[in-house]
Amino acid sequence: MAQISVNNLTFYYDGSFDNIFENVSFSIDTNWKLGLIGRNGKGKTTFLNLLLGKYSYKGSIDTSAVFDYFPYQITESQVQLSAADFIEELKSGCEEWRVICELAELGESAEILYRPFMTLSPGERTKVLLAVLFSEDNNFLLIDEPTNHLDKEAREAVKKYLASKKGFILVSHDRDLLDACIDHCLVLNRKSIEVQNGKFSDWWENKQRKDRFAIAENQKHMKEIIKLKQAAKRTSEWADRSERTKIGFDPIKEHDRSISARAYIGSKTKKMQSRVKQMEKRINREIEEKEGLLQDLEKSVDLKLTQLSHYKNTLVNIKDYSLRYENADYPAFSGLTFSINKGERVVLSGKNGCGKSTLIKMILQKSNTNSTSLPVSEKGVCETASGLIVSYIGQDATGLSGDVTTFCIENNLDKSLFCAILRQLGFERVQFLKNMQEYSDGQKKKILIAASLLTPAHLYIWDEPLNYIDVFSRMQIEKLLLSYQPTMLFVEHDVTFCKKIATKIIEL
Repeated sequence: MAQISVNNLTFYYDGSFDNIFENVSFSIDTNWKLGLIGRNGKGKTTFLNLLLGKYSYKGSIDTSAVFDYFPYQITESQVQLSAADFIEELKSGCEEWRVICELAELGESAEILYRPFMTLSPGERTKVLLAVLFSEDNNFLLIDEPTNHLDKEAREAVKKYLASKKGFILVSHDRDLLDACIDHCLVLNRKSIEVQNGKFSDWWENKQRKDRFAIAENQKHMKEIIKLKQAAKRTSEWADRSERTKIGFDPIKEHDRSISARAYIGSKTKKMQSRVKQMEKRINREIEEKEGLLQDLEKSVDLKLTQLSHYKNTLVNIKDYSLRYENADYPAFSGLTFSINKGERVVLSGKNGCGKSTLIKMILQKSNTNSTSLPVSEKGVCETASGLIVSYIGQDATGLSGDVTTFCIENNLDKSLFCAILRQLGFERVQFLKNMQEYSDGQKKKILIAASLLTPAHLYIWDEPLNYIDVFSRMQIEKLLLSYQPTMLFVEHDVTFCKKIATKIIEL
């Protein structure tokens, strides 16, 4: 067991407009199971890279711990080999028998170590790399979003495995995973960093309580500021009126006043002006306290959705439908029957590779949203309502480039509304000046979500929209979908999200 002490950490990227961290200090224990939580772009992956010594920074990070990072970078040549051939390259001193033992805990046989890595499913690849990561006891492990693109079954295996381990930092936006696996939270707030004992749900409950208290205190400060401003204004007016009477007077109306009264009036005015200055200082103190109260408050603004109403009730009809990839020996799925009616939110569920994304692309093709012809043969009925307008989010956001203005022009989006949605999803204004290639994966995904929300449509088709999306934004999107109840077809492996949103589950 060792301590990791971070003192006055300040870091920014070359050419960046703002600091990622500024004078940050905290301590954590290498025996903890730590969940790293924060908005997209707040520096979670950056902090892990700082621990690994990849960047220079100001301040200090003091520890005797040895770090290892997930996911390992697999080269093009390694992909062609079996994992057993290159695990030593990934982790120096890695012993094959230890990896096999870890795979058994993950519910996998040793056989996947000896198959070409490129033939493994995303879940099998993740399990191999996690087994390598945990094959040594003395390292403190940095695990960055291990469940992205994994199906439900693989997520459950990873969740149970991580719950049995300790000594790691886990970056994840999956609330179900965090609650099952961590015992401490390291939270990157808007203006500060905090360390708290407990699971994600414990931290979230405490945060909501603190936010409610901060809002109540802020309202109290606002009332006090209004009272002080009113009193300061009255006193200032009295001082001004008194000052105006200091020189010159009517001897008939003010027969009891003499020239010597001028000094008395001046002294009285000076006291009044002094009171005004004291009130102004107190007002400024109150304002500073008020701003301090709200600096870490996550303002989850309600999002809006522009949806269209179709004249037909059934928008998609699938009946006894099967798809077979070219050169495949058997169909990806067969005998599939379901429909999507107005107001339904249908989730496609199934293992990786069972054809969920292919089915979505076929529906897009039938509705003339996607003109690309797929290398598949089909049987049965797959039809969409005539004139159906679809808003689509794909899995891949890596191709985004250029600035926000160019993106809005190319996609015929109102820039002011587009930027307003991104601001509500946690973007800072300075991000709009950057090239989108510089965005984090979560920020790129938010670009696609914002574009979809701004596109009026009868049907919203989202393929794994929440990969890399932070917890706060997931909750905003949940609230939006429950409020507007659009017609949707989506693929998502976040258990909590699906439970709240889906009205129908289709198993492939």
